[in-house]
Amino acid sequence: MSSSVTLQISETAEDLLSSFRERVAEDLQVLATLHDREPDATLLQELKSVDFPSSLTLLPDSEPGIEAMTLVQQAMSALSTDPDQEILDELAADYASIYLNHNISASPEESVWLDEDSLMCQQSMFQVRSWYESHGLEIPDWRLRPDDHLVYELQFIAFLLTKDEQMETLEKSATFMDEHLLRWLGNFGERVLVRCDTPWFAGVAALTAAYCEELRDILAEVLQQPRPTREEIEDRMQPKQPKSEAVPVSFTPGMGPVV
Repeated sequence: MSSSVTLQISETAEDLLSSFRERVAEDLQVLATLHDREPDATLLQELKSVDFPSSLTLLPDSEPGIEAMTLVQQAMSALSTDPDQEILDELAADYASIYLNHNISASPEESVWLDEDSLMCQQSMFQVRSWYESHGLEIPDWRLRPDDHLVYELQFIAFLLTKDEQMETLEKSATFMDEHLLRWLGNFGERVLVRCDTPWFAGVAALTAAYCEELRDILAEVLQQPRPTREEIEDRMQPKQPKSEAVPVSFTPGMGPVV
C-alpha cells in the first residue's frame, strides 16, 4: 500500500473520530438540558421536531438502553406539541421532587451518593472542581448548584470531547467518567425510574445512565484500554494513608518493652 493511500485512510479515520466526538458532545448537552429544568412547550416542540430520542448519535443497544429508549419514546408520544398547563404543572412538580426538594432521595449530586453520611458538597465536589479548574472552568455559583451536579458533569464531558487533542481528550473523558460520573449515575437512574411520578423523568434518567455506560464502552474500544473494575476505581479513589515509621523497641531484663 502506498504512503499516500495510508495517509488518506488515516485522515478519514481522524475525521470520523472528530465527527463522532462533536456529535456525542451534542448528545450530552441535550441530555444535560433535560436534567437542567422541567420541559416547557418550546422544549417539547424542539424535541419532537428532531424525533428525540432517535436523533441521538449514540443509540444505546443494551437491554437497559433499549428499555430506556422505549420509555422516552412512549413519554414523548403521550405529550402533545402544545401540552396544556395541567401536564406542564405535573412535569414541573416531578422535576422539583427529584432535583430541588429531594423527595424521592435521588440526588443529582455526586457527593450525596459517595459520602459516607450522604452529605452535599463533600470531597467529591472538590475533586470535580479541580478537574474544572485544570481546564480553566468554574461554575456560576456552587451554593445554588454544586460542581458535582449531574448537569455540570455531563456538560464537562461534552467540553472535553470538543478539545483538539483527540486521544488525550478521550482518555481524560474516560478517566473522569470512571472516577466520578459513572460511580453514581446508575444508582441515580434506577432510583428515579422507580420512584418518580412521570414517565418522562423516569425515561430521561434511565436513558442518561444507559447512554453514558455505552459511551464509556465505546471509549474503551477506541482507546484499546479495558475499563477498570469497580473495585479498581474505588481503590484508586481512596485517600492514601501515610506510612507510619517503625518505632524501635528495647527490652531490659525484668521489665516490659520500653519505647
